[in-house]
Amino acid sequence: QLQLVESGGGLVQPGGSLRLSCATSGFTTMYYAIGWFRQAPGKEREGVSCITSTDAITYYADSVKGQFGISRDNDKHTVYLQMNNLKPEDTDVDSCVAERGALPYRYCSVYVDEYDYWGQGTQVTVSS
Repeated sequence: QLQLVESGGGLVQPGGSLRLSCATSGFTTMYYAIGWFRQAPGKEREGVSCITSTDAITYYADSVKGQFGISRDNDKHTVYLQMNNLKPEDTDVDSCVAERGALPYRYCSVYVDEYDYWGQGTQVTVSS
């Protein structure tokens, strides 16, 4: 069974950085995409980034371009989200998500309906 487990959240001061990890297991295909979504208190869920499994094609929402970086380590079956220059408005719950395919992905996107698997989420709090 496919599982996603996030870690790396916590409390950080404004201007600080965090690296979130999404450990994956149970993939039965080599073709998949991993994404990160976030939901701040009182706000709608927002897709922020994604990466494909084979060619590491990435996508970033405009709101995080230049601030966040997504990467993967296939040997460790883990996807990372590096978050820099964090602001109080980045306080949220971040979740990694996955979709599987039968063919190599030429791109990925952050439409929530495309993803079938969700992790439990990790809390990110930016506060002094």
